[in-house]
Amino acid sequence: MERAPASGTGVLLAVDYGRRRIGLAISDAMGLTVRPLATIEGKSTAEELARLGQIARERGVARIVVGLPLRLDGAESAMAAEARRFARRLERTLHLPVELVDERLTSWAAREWKTAHPELGRGKGEDEIAAAILLEDFLARSRENGG
Repeated sequence: MERAPASGTGVLLAVDYGRRRIGLAISDAMGLTVRPLATIEGKSTAEELARLGQIARERGVARIVVGLPLRLDGAESAMAAEARRFARRLERTLHLPVELVDERLTSWAAREWKTAHPELGRGKGEDEIAAAILLEDFLARSRENGG
């Protein structure tokens, strides 16, 4: 997986990978704003990759960030291994750089956010909100690290 500076390098697509649903969020080209985009549900991996490719082309995505679901102690689980395989396949299929990013507590934070802001979360799924939180965290860390 490639690593490149986060901000100012084009549109980033965040992927909150799950077996049943994939949450998506997108940044602007400068990496300043992030918004939940969509949730892909119940498709085969080939269909998911095709849909992600279509979104990446339509939105001018330059890089993809995939959440890596680690346990609270930082250890990898079976789901983390699945996310790694999905990220590798995504990179090979879309020919875009893909980076795996620790996504601990993003699903919890998405549920909390939806509870605190029901009027803003209307129509948005927890998975796409989790992807937005993942992408915001990634961009903030990148800015802190001078990237």
